[in-house]
Amino acid sequence: MRIISGWAKGRKLFTPPARDNTIRPTSDRAREALFNIIGAQVTGATVLDLFAGTGALGVEALSRGASNVCFVDYLPQALELISRNVQVCMDAIDKNRDLLEKNQSGHMPDAFKPVTLIRHDLRHGLPYFSDKLRATPGFDLIFLDPPYSQGLSIQLLLALDTSALLREQTLLVVEDRAKETLPEKLMKLTLVDQRKYGEAGFWFYQPLPDGTS
Repeated sequence: MRIISGWAKGRKLFTPPARDNTIRPTSDRAREALFNIIGAQVTGATVLDLFAGTGALGVEALSRGASNVCFVDYLPQALELISRNVQVCMDAIDKNRDLLEKNQSGHMPDAFKPVTLIRHDLRHGLPYFSDKLRATPGFDLIFLDPPYSQGLSIQLLLALDTSALLREQTLLVVEDRAKETLPEKLMKLTLVDQRKYGEAGFWFYQPLPDGTS
């Protein structure tokens, strides 16, 4: 696994041992396709990465210019992988800044981007106990990538739909097994796109405009 694009393009990411099936990273191919779709929406975005696993989605967003990322996972091995992969990305950004400063050209985002890492079992709901999460006035981009086919996508989708984590233009990307069925409309959220890449399926949700149903 590698960072696909951005300031840390090509940097190798840390992954679970081959025999460890507790963490399922999004493949490079599917991740590249996903970020090709959301494109410029990543630049400057505040990002929430739920069931972060290796942190590959959030780290990719950082590399592509997200202003900050909040990673949420419960497994100790996941938290360690996220920390190591964030450091890979930050080291690359720092190195690129040094090169650009020497050339006196180009624009580089801040080296020390706000990164929050929250340990929480999302099977029991969203981590509202976190002061940092409560202080955030919603997110521009939310990734929801739970273990496949366990009903967690709909469970967390319903929780997010009634939460204060959504902004007017929030883009919520849900990843689950492609054969799964997720709702087209909820109280606030509506399905705006759906894609399949092999076994992986992506559902794209955004809040309904005020006054629509």
